[in-house]
Amino acid sequence: MPPALYLDLTASLRPLLDELHQAPERFQTWDAHLELVAAGGLVVVKTKREKGVVDSLFWGRAPKATENQQLPEATAYAAIDRFLGLGAHLALADALPEGAVLDEAYPHCAVKLSCRKKGAPKSLALSMVFIGFNDETDAMAYADRAGGSLPLTTTRPLKGEKLHEWR
Repeated sequence: MPPALYLDLTASLRPLLDELHQAPERFQTWDAHLELVAAGGLVVVKTKREKGVVDSLFWGRAPKATENQQLPEATAYAAIDRFLGLGAHLALADALPEGAVLDEAYPHCAVKLSCRKKGAPKSLALSMVFIGFNDETDAMAYADRAGGSLPLTTTRPLKGEKLHEWR
């Protein structure tokens, strides 16, 4: 079965994260943890609002560096936004098998997000690992090369215990 593409989901996630960054007052609560690995570097966004208190941390590591450094909030969100703006995305359906690693030539981002906008009847939650590509052709070629070694999502919506689309 061919892998499922996630351009629609990442396209809807992008403005939500932008709104969270630009207008956090529109949200009652949120808990976001995003880890992007791209070009050998790492960008991490951790932000949470609970009981009216906001706690945020933005950090990263340059390629081949050993030390993490604090990043400006705008820089961290811009890196995530660039990733979500890529032309195609695949997603893992489960944890990687022991010993398996994702190809560093392709950016990948773990997203764990729950949020509730003010006035919304319930919270939304998403927990996924995306792999980004320039276009659908690149994504399908990557999936063919990976064969069965990576647990790529083949059916949507993804509804696993740990990884899941919006619920």
